[in-house]
Amino acid sequence: MPDPIESTLAPSAQTSELINRLDLTPGNCAVVGLQWGDEGKGKMIDILSQRYDIVVRYNGGANAGHTVVVGDQKFALHLIPSGILYPDKMNVLGNGVVIDPQQVIKEIDGLRERGIEVGDNFKISDRAHVVFPYHKAQDVLFDHAVAKTWEIGALGTTGRGIGPCYADKALRSTAVRMGELLNLDRLKDKLACVVAIKNTMLKALADQCDEPFEPFDANVIFEHTAALAKRLAPHITDTSRLLHDGIANGKELLFEGANATLLDIDHGTYPYVTSSNCSSLGVPTGTGVPGHKIKHLVGIVKAYQTRVGGGPMPTELDDETGNRIRDRGHEYGTTTGRPRRCGWLDLIALKYSTTITGVTGIALMLFDVLATFEKLAVCVGYDYNGQTLDTFPADSEVLGQVKPILKEVDGFADEITECRSWDELPAAAQQYVELIEQHVGVPVRTISVGPRRDQTLLR
Repeated sequence: MPDPIESTLAPSAQTSELINRLDLTPGNCAVVGLQWGDEGKGKMIDILSQRYDIVVRYNGGANAGHTVVVGDQKFALHLIPSGILYPDKMNVLGNGVVIDPQQVIKEIDGLRERGIEVGDNFKISDRAHVVFPYHKAQDVLFDHAVAKTWEIGALGTTGRGIGPCYADKALRSTAVRMGELLNLDRLKDKLACVVAIKNTMLKALADQCDEPFEPFDANVIFEHTAALAKRLAPHITDTSRLLHDGIANGKELLFEGANATLLDIDHGTYPYVTSSNCSSLGVPTGTGVPGHKIKHLVGIVKAYQTRVGGGPMPTELDDETGNRIRDRGHEYGTTTGRPRRCGWLDLIALKYSTTITGVTGIALMLFDVLATFEKLAVCVGYDYNGQTLDTFPADSEVLGQVKPILKEVDGFADEITECRSWDELPAAAQQYVELIEQHVGVPVRTISVGPRRDQTLLR
């Protein structure tokens, strides 16, 4: 193993001071995205991890990507919680996460190669469900079949098998949980049955799409899974008990959300959503820790709007301004590499998200991307067939037809990446932040002016 790089990854005096000045009173905290994902949750979780003892992921799977930049090093994590960069923190994948064993091991090996410890500080719920290769095939074939036969078109899935795995969780008889990887004899028998069912279903989907399909071999899948299971066995445990024992012993928990509120299976822009409860409402079901034990709720907001895949996005800018935001923000998916759709900040959607999640403070991310724009705009209402809407509609078809009512504000010409305090920000930048607070009624507590830990200032 390479020499440890703790000296590089250790929090700077500036980030330590930031944590102190945030003055978070004792209690557990949840971090949740308030838009369509990619808001910069990984950076804020990395900073807050310094303050907490256990970092817990509660939803989603390898379809999510959290990027953390420390000094000149960049870490892209898809399953393992961002707290893994602190060797003294426990990192947990809760029961609400769907686990791709191969992806987890890939991340473990990648971190170890860079000197990051991954051992007893990483645990996986024995109740979490397993993503298999047939889930990924189902993901792609089903999306193709829907796109070919239904006007809704493709949902824009990442193809990581997340939706089909959650579907099997609801079907029950075709699902496999991580705890079952500890009993290989029983697992082999179960996979023989499940793979036979999947082959029949996937063959029908492939025929409908006029695409080739090679049936899965249950024995091959079992042998591959068994090898992965042996490596992951030391990490698999009853994490609900682990978390409650930690709370009983005075440990404080930081809950890490994947995806974001507008992608929530119940409260997002359905059906253009992910397959889990990714708002703060998913914490209790995804970890076994009841909601009343969470004292702080931090909402992560990008200073503008982005989205990946299909679905309505009222403020989308399909023009040079949108391209400029994309280029300045490096808006390409951590998981898929797909270019993100970009647009102005939607305050109607943000007000809805803050209400649903109950966040107690906002972390405004990627604010530096908006520097050098002469004029900026925010959405303060929707025009729906001549009717003004000031609330977020539940019907995605309605949302897809609205036109944004934009409020133009002054931009700020100078770069802000070197600002380290509120007072150093240009007046127009301060006014932009205050406009957000006035509209959503939640204070902006921190502002990110660059990807590094030290490029974070307190409101």
